[in-house]
Amino acid sequence: MSLTPFTEKVISIIQGIPEGKVMTYGQIAALAGSPRAARQIVRILHSMSKKHRLPWHRVVNAKGMIGLTDEQAEIQRFSLESEGIEFNLNGSINLKKYQFRYEFLNE
Repeated sequence: MSLTPFTEKVISIIQGIPEGKVMTYGQIAALAGSPRAARQIVRILHSMSKKHRLPWHRVVNAKGMIGLTDEQAEIQRFSLESEGIEFNLNGSINLKKYQFRYEFLNE
């Protein structure tokens, strides 16, 4: 099964998030050419993270918070903290400090 160009671009963007940085679902959707497709990013992460070895833990919501619940949220937080990312008291990440920005991807 071949991937859509949007899905291929999303996978490429997520693979490019460096250690110690995060991106938001909406940010990834916009960079991939579909700014309103944040929920599609969630689906791609859910279905393709293992197969494509995506650093899924580096993707957070627009408020800099982990969008998952239960054990996965704990795994994500631990993974981010192990890369040096700090959480505020309310459980959010300072996006000004930790958000990764690609300017060159919209070619």
